[in-house]
Amino acid sequence: MGVFKAYDIRGIYGKEYGKEEVYRIGFFLPGLLKATKILVGRDVRESSPEVFGELTRGITDAGADVYDIGLSTTPMVYFSTAYFDFPASVQITASHNPKEYNGLKISRKEALPVGYDTGLKDLEDFVQKGNLVPTAKRGRIIKKDVREEYLNFLRKYQVDYTLKLAVDCSNGMASLFAKELFGDKPLYLYDTLDGSFPNHEPNPLEEENVEDLKKTVVENRCDLGIIFDGDADRVMFVDEKGRFVSPDLIIALLAEYYLTKEKAPVLFDIRTSRSVSEHIARLGGKPVMWKVGHAFAKVKLREINGVVGGELAGHYYFRDFYYCDSGLLASLIVLSVVDSLKKKGKTLSGWIDSLAVYSFSGEKNFRIDKKREAMEELKKRFVEGVKPKAFYDFDGYRIEFEDWWFNVRPSNTEPYLRLVVEGKTRVIMEEKLSLLMEILKGF
Repeated sequence: MGVFKAYDIRGIYGKEYGKEEVYRIGFFLPGLLKATKILVGRDVRESSPEVFGELTRGITDAGADVYDIGLSTTPMVYFSTAYFDFPASVQITASHNPKEYNGLKISRKEALPVGYDTGLKDLEDFVQKGNLVPTAKRGRIIKKDVREEYLNFLRKYQVDYTLKLAVDCSNGMASLFAKELFGDKPLYLYDTLDGSFPNHEPNPLEEENVEDLKKTVVENRCDLGIIFDGDADRVMFVDEKGRFVSPDLIIALLAEYYLTKEKAPVLFDIRTSRSVSEHIARLGGKPVMWKVGHAFAKVKLREINGVVGGELAGHYYFRDFYYCDSGLLASLIVLSVVDSLKKKGKTLSGWIDSLAVYSFSGEKNFRIDKKREAMEELKKRFVEGVKPKAFYDFDGYRIEFEDWWFNVRPSNTEPYLRLVVEGKTRVIMEEKLSLLMEILKGF
């Protein structure tokens, strides 16, 4: 089944999968995770009530109880799984995807992610081939209110800020809590829950979806713009000049907050700018590079006892948040740091410009059938017979030279080969990007 991905289950609901598959997922989930009770939350997508109904019918037919927390952000489900010691949980969401999509993010005890290599492949096999034999005693659906515990945790990171702020909730799940956390001071965009996403798709990585926020920041002379994705596990930022801030650079800003308190490891993904690792080292932290994806990042951050971590896609992970990602928590910390900068007469754009001393291409996507062959050609040209400064092969290839580097990796969720290039200067970056693109055109 194509909807079982590396990190979650996701696809166009009613076309790529539907009620029968969701029921079977629910039915086989308690056995897979050895759970007699499962916490379930959902986003505001128009198909989410039906998905909830079929999922919970499957879970209860298997004899397990469902604890229904209602509409929720994905981080709220992670928090509640660990805080209330649930053996398993499901968030019904398709995250940043368009409105016709829906999906399931599954976690086990302590909010550890269930990825394709850690359970989803087995679940896929059960869904395709398993026998449905409902138990004699069905489970129950029990309402559970977790809102106050979750908010009380986030409130610990609130500050009495002086910034002028613009916040775009993308008509998604951040709308549940934004005003309680940021107050009435900000200029809010699209802060009503609407699963048809009438204003823009809930994906802040797509430039057109950030245009309204950029315009609002510039026209109202805001100090900071914040934009969330559909389920509020990701967040991205716009500086006071209306410029989108590359999400990997925010890892350095979060490191600034934490490493003044504790010299600890900081995690970042294989696509991250050198500027970030160099800044972490300057602050006395230990920079640790790892694979892309929440199913890998959460486990690695726990393994290294890292204090914070992040990804180019706008996920930020926190030891204090059970090693999970949270857009709202990240935004509160960034707000605190930028407010401190303002009190010193500094701006976010000035801080970013002093940090980002390299020229970064951003992630480029290539629809390529022969992904493995293309990657091996790049490895042959830039590793074999050449002596790179460093070579990493744990998530595609990252090949580093003195004045530039690149990462090429196959997408875990889409039919793309992804490429990132960074150079000491824009001329070097563009020259190397052109060279790599020319090679990839052959595939």
